[in-house]
Amino acid sequence: MIHKTIEELINEKRETLVIDLRREADYRKETYPGAKNLYWEEFWEHIGELPRDLPLYLICFTGETSDELARELTEQGYEAYSVTGGYRSYLRYRLTQAQKETNDRKQTAERCREIERSIVKKFRKEIWRKFTRAINEYELIEDGDRIAVCISGGKDSMLMAKLFQELERHGKKNFELCFLVMNPGYNELNDQTIRNNAKLLHVPVTVFSSEIFDIVAGEEHSPCYLCARMRRGYLYARAKEMGCNKIALGHHFDDVIETILMGMLYGAQVQTMMPKLHSTNFPGMELIRPLYLVREEAIIHWMNYNDLHFIQCACRFTEKNASYGSEAQSSKRAEVKELIRLLREKNPYVEKNIFRSVENVNLETVIGYKDRDGRHHFLDRYHEPGKCEPKGAGISASEP
Repeated sequence: MIHKTIEELINEKRETLVIDLRREADYRKETYPGAKNLYWEEFWEHIGELPRDLPLYLICFTGETSDELARELTEQGYEAYSVTGGYRSYLRYRLTQAQKETNDRKQTAERCREIERSIVKKFRKEIWRKFTRAINEYELIEDGDRIAVCISGGKDSMLMAKLFQELERHGKKNFELCFLVMNPGYNELNDQTIRNNAKLLHVPVTVFSSEIFDIVAGEEHSPCYLCARMRRGYLYARAKEMGCNKIALGHHFDDVIETILMGMLYGAQVQTMMPKLHSTNFPGMELIRPLYLVREEAIIHWMNYNDLHFIQCACRFTEKNASYGSEAQSSKRAEVKELIRLLREKNPYVEKNIFRSVENVNLETVIGYKDRDGRHHFLDRYHEPGKCEPKGAGISASEP
């Protein structure tokens, strides 16, 4: 068979030689990508220059001249094909593809608009208002800020990116945004998933690579902790290079309360994940967490409502278990998440209470605490005048 369609040529996986048989003037105006020009009337004068180890695809105007030459080349032992319909078929293919791409762009744009509308309409109470409340309550954005919105590729950071775009669109534009994606060594599927989602959601990302996964691969103790610290360092450094004074991370309400309990149960300390922090190693830089008040279940609902699919933690330690699935059940965070779920079955306010507990710390009723001035113990001030039992701290009649 000496005939091949233009689609077969385009989908050819092997190395090929495409020969444009038209006049040089036509060839110079436009040709098939990578084609070599060899005018059909001079074809046989250059027969010795043609390779026998490559398939030859011949293109003329209509496919008639290429049919005759391909047949003769085949008889001489070459693997030669005539492109059906000639160069005109390539032009028709391009027009069809251009129309298809236009339609795809329109469909993608409409889907993106629907996703954006869902944020400020259907999920206005659960997501949008809590996002803006956190920004206002914790003063996360100031005039003149240039914020690096850090996107890991998961549901949280992707939603955060869209929220920032909505804020920029509907709020006072007193800040600048750049959307930063670091590839710490993702496999090809996860890397492409992030890029595809950014394109679908119209988020103009800047992607840079690091070798964090390779570095932490040999770490036996706390590889996730080391990975997180290194990621943050790389993000701070790149954000600073881009003229940013803040980085935004996608930690949400559930991350906050889980961190509080993890600190108590596994770290023997009372602390929380702060809504914003000054960087220790990068002077002038700050970290902000705009999803601080947004529940994870609301984020999941938004994702499923819009039929979106994001990556989770995609390092080499977890990607076997969770490219799109759940996190490893053996992790301490997963244990705490399950504990909170069980407690919520008996007390629906348990999550709010955990969150508020670190807003209502009474230093008069703790054994000790530490701050920038060092450690403090209740006995240090126990004998000071005026020290008395705090209200509500007495023993009830039912207690022994």
